Amino acid sequence: MRAALWLMGLFSAAVALALFAGDNDGTVTIFWPPHRVDMSVNLLLLLLVALFVLLHFALRAFAALFELPRQARRWRSQQRERAAHTSMMDAMTQFGAGRYLRARKSAEAALAREQALREAGDVLPHRASLRTLAHLTVAESAHALQDQSTRDHHLALALDRASAHGALPELREGVLLRAARWALHDRDPGAAMARLDELPAGATRRTAALRIKLKAARQAGRQREALDTARLLAKHGAFSRDAAGTVVRGLAADQITQARDAAELQQLWAALEPAERAMPELALRAAQRLLNLGGDHAVVRDWLRPVWGEMLALPESFSPAHRARLARVLEAGMAPTGDAADQQWLARVEAAHQAHPRDATLQYLAGMACLHRGLWGKAQLLLTQAVRGLQDAELRARAWRALAELAEQRGDATAAAEAWKHAAGA
Repeated sequence: MRAALWLMGLFSAAVALALFAGDNDGTVTIFWPPHRVDMSVNLLLLLLVALFVLLHFALRAFAALFELPRQARRWRSQQRERAAHTSMMDAMTQFGAGRYLRARKSAEAALAREQALREAGDVLPHRASLRTLAHLTVAESAHALQDQSTRDHHLALALDRASAHGALPELREGVLLRAARWALHDRDPGAAMARLDELPAGATRRTAALRIKLKAARQAGRQREALDTARLLAKHGAFSRDAAGTVVRGLAADQITQARDAAELQQLWAALEPAERAMPELALRAAQRLLNLGGDHAVVRDWLRPVWGEMLALPESFSPAHRARLARVLEAGMAPTGDAADQQWLARVEAAHQAHPRDATLQYLAGMACLHRGLWGKAQLLLTQAVRGLQDAELRARAWRALAELAEQRGDATAAAEAWKHAAGA
């Protein structure tokens, strides 16, 4: 389309020129004493056009001539800038390949070339970013080489450049995050937390910052803060579902283990989320810890109620080891107090045994519950059935010991000796 328009324009110009110049009889006379020059108007117009073209190209030639020094300076500046960027790219490449000495030298070369460029009067618009990244690369390489003095020196320079006017705020945040990671590598969680505190409010909730905070809190033994951070990471999708559960469960278990008295443990348990309190591993650990600290048995049984319900509803989700552990903790939580909550648990255990009469673990638990209530005959019957199917050695030994004590109460020395023998062999 454009070519067609140009062709039409040329034809129009040719037609106009032919109409104007074809029948033009005008004459132009130029008097230059003592000379006189006569020429046609068409020739004069051609001479004027030629003069215009000549002047135009002459002016362009003079402009190009005077522009040569400036172009030379611009070319030299571009070469220096390209050399600085090439050195920076080489430094990052060498660092990624694990060649830390070469990376350090290339980054220092980039700094030197940028300095030479500035001294020549050419200041890069992204000078702060380039110098920050170069200093950070030198510091990274020095950290990998265990050169802490060089690392700290270039870290300070990187922070100074990242805080300069015109620098992107993300640069400073990135430098602070790297410094926090280095502090973690040095096993200095306090320094890592201090670096994180220098970040703006929005940056502290990013996944990268939360990961560092989680590691620092765990190193510092601040389990509650680590647990809160792990929950935030799980909400942000930083972990898979299974990994998030494992991390949260581990941190909560550490808090439970470190509880110094029953009151503190109950406060910790109340601070956990409902989904965390429903985890069988945590509930069993907390109940056992509360028993060890001399806590209320009714509270122990209350904590184990969700686990008990889950075991009855989904027996395939519980391994034999977890079932045996639950039985041991529930047995330890049974005390001959005669309170209403204890009687309710006795009814629950008996109902579960009636629903699953061949379950050896439930037989054992029901037998021990009857033993705690003074129902000697029923306890003997249930425990005798349980010892035949129990796979857990500790539960089997406890069942034989209980049978031996029952036989001694009846005065059956032979049965008692046989039961004690089985208990010792279990």
